[in-house]
Amino acid sequence: MPHSPQPAVDPRLVLRPQTATLVMFGLVGICGLVVAAWFAGEGHIGRIFAQLQTFQDAPPTWLEVPIAASPVLVAWTILFTFLVYLITKVYPQPQTWSRFVVVAILIILIGRYVIWRTFSTLNLTDPWNGLFSLGLYLLEMLTVFNGLLQLFLLVQSRDRRPEADRLAEAVIAGEFCPTVDILIPTYNEPSFILRRTVIGCQALDYSAKTIYLLDDQNRPQVQALAAELGCEYLARPEHRHAKAGNLNYAIARTHGDLIVCFDADFIPTRNFLTRTVGFFQDQQIALVQTPQSFYSADPITRNLGLENILVPEQEVFYRQIQPVRDGTESVVCAGTSFVMRRQALQAAGGEFVTSSLSEDYFTSVRLSGQGYRLVYLDEKLSAGAAPDDMGSQATQRLRWARGTLQAFFIAENPLTIPGLSLMQRVAHFTGILHWFTSLSRVGFLLIPLAYSFLGIVAVQANMAEILFYFLPQYLVHLAVFGWLSDRSRSAFLSDIYDVVLCFPLALTVIQTLLNPFAKGFKVTPKGGQRDRYSFNWGLAAPLIGLFMLTAVSLWRNLGNCLMLSGGATHTKGLELGWIWSAYNLVLLSIALLVMLDLPKPDLYEWFELARTVRISYEQAGQTRVFWGRTSTISEVGAIAALTQAGLPIVSPSQPLTVNLQIVEDNIELTAQISHKHLINGFPTVRLEFAPPPLPQHRRLVEMLFCRPGQWRRQCAPGELASIWLLLRSLLAPRALFGRKIETLSVPSAIALTQG
Repeated sequence: MPHSPQPAVDPRLVLRPQTATLVMFGLVGICGLVVAAWFAGEGHIGRIFAQLQTFQDAPPTWLEVPIAASPVLVAWTILFTFLVYLITKVYPQPQTWSRFVVVAILIILIGRYVIWRTFSTLNLTDPWNGLFSLGLYLLEMLTVFNGLLQLFLLVQSRDRRPEADRLAEAVIAGEFCPTVDILIPTYNEPSFILRRTVIGCQALDYSAKTIYLLDDQNRPQVQALAAELGCEYLARPEHRHAKAGNLNYAIARTHGDLIVCFDADFIPTRNFLTRTVGFFQDQQIALVQTPQSFYSADPITRNLGLENILVPEQEVFYRQIQPVRDGTESVVCAGTSFVMRRQALQAAGGEFVTSSLSEDYFTSVRLSGQGYRLVYLDEKLSAGAAPDDMGSQATQRLRWARGTLQAFFIAENPLTIPGLSLMQRVAHFTGILHWFTSLSRVGFLLIPLAYSFLGIVAVQANMAEILFYFLPQYLVHLAVFGWLSDRSRSAFLSDIYDVVLCFPLALTVIQTLLNPFAKGFKVTPKGGQRDRYSFNWGLAAPLIGLFMLTAVSLWRNLGNCLMLSGGATHTKGLELGWIWSAYNLVLLSIALLVMLDLPKPDLYEWFELARTVRISYEQAGQTRVFWGRTSTISEVGAIAALTQAGLPIVSPSQPLTVNLQIVEDNIELTAQISHKHLINGFPTVRLEFAPPPLPQHRRLVEMLFCRPGQWRRQCAPGELASIWLLLRSLLAPRALFGRKIETLSVPSAIALTQG
């Protein structure tokens, strides 16, 4: 897919990358020199590590596992797991105090585990074992530290929905009605996607609004679409700075009190403005961000065949991270589905930041630095299209990673920009640190190979110690993970998502630190269509190689453990190798299954929606009428069960043209019936809509996408259910056993696209 030109780099940024990169890689270099001296046999270094190993072999007595191991180990684990499980059941929705108790228990258990890992499990007997043991320890501590920061911030989580109820009254009553400019930036999205976005914006229950279609490719068909729909069209003469430049061009030529932005594929519900504009009665509020919802399944859930079961990946950010950021006054703009005060933007430079790929994020940092407040309304008020395939998803995630890490090299760095509080900086730091955990994930996949092929024991711990120190915090973590994330993810699913893109993300982290502005803005492809399976070899290549090595290492680690089980001094921690290999093998297997993109023959999404329909046609000079109830509807067709028999025989070669009325929404369409089946005793027909006139198409789009409250929260399955579902997908992949998805003929889809 084409992409926007690379943003120009501010010459003032040239020296910034050198300073930040030298600091970070200088630390790595110092560690490398120490390890090199150890390998070379340098006396002082060797004695230091020998002394540290002596301490590891004889840790403090309070770190030793109790002699009466079995009952103590089991009781300790059961006690804390049952306590937090009971809290999550008594209070399904976390309260401030219940969240505090659970977080406190987790922090105590994790702290206990970290002390044990630090003083009792490192293997520094020789340079090779020490290199892998210390490397694993540092990567693990990176993940643990980031997790502890997030747990600490979780206590600050805030819900503004009751506040929105109160503030919306003035907007609905017309007492507070600032003018609004709605900006829809577009680069290469198909016209049928833009059409429904503009229609959705025009359907908003708010009169003082003007809609602008910002075309960054100067396409005649987009200009014609804007004229047909009756919205403003803006196309800039030059195309620097990608999406940020497109928005800035429009902002300089519009004058509304508030600025609303929707990506080209995002459609608001009718009450979007009535729910958000009221917050701006407080002059200190500069931005209101709402969550990104999706009307299509993301490629991971679709390829696994679990799109109606698993929650989209980004739900974790919008249901857990953003509410926490709201509690710490560090909400970030997400690039779409937000409302911004023009006056605040003008006070913070007058435009979106152009020095980074993440113009939305750093513009919000700049606003916070000016003393303005940014708030988050956790209410699904819009929906867009998820990436079409794994390649598109990777493009999006890598752009986010590179854009966020460019923080180290621009003036809007949230860690150094003036005006932010310590708590705000900590919250932003966790967001930046998150991308570095991809390095840890790669390390966790590679370490079991060292057990197998190099004879390395990276963690010196017997099973009793693992049960006493690791198991309690791990089980408590599993018991509350979904609860703390507002049922948006299970821990096992989180591991799958981390593994799928860990190699390209880790590479992007390193590349960005070395050359932060090497790559420009790439638009995430949306609205695609394919009629065959496609395996993403580029993303899968490192996973395939690692899968084969891990499969061999599993048997080698298991064999080594069994053969050497007699020598405790040689096998302390060795049994961990085969357990780790087995777990990684399952993760890699599912990740490889995700890389097989399923066919997506239909351009349009189908929604489960029950509506009463009246079907009529002329026969022998008489009007015959049939009544029915739809089960699914799209922009180009519907499936309906009729309440009576008597419909003539139809086939794709002999369709029946009928008049269709969707009663509840007063939509009248011309359709063809090309299929008829008997399902549960009712004649069920498939209707293909003819391209409707604009007024009817508006009503159809409003019915499908704009109903307030229609994008509801979906709860992720629990840990055991997640494991079962993923293993079922692995053993019975959808590519071989999946259901057949009915789709409209390509000509029908193209007809509406052109209409």
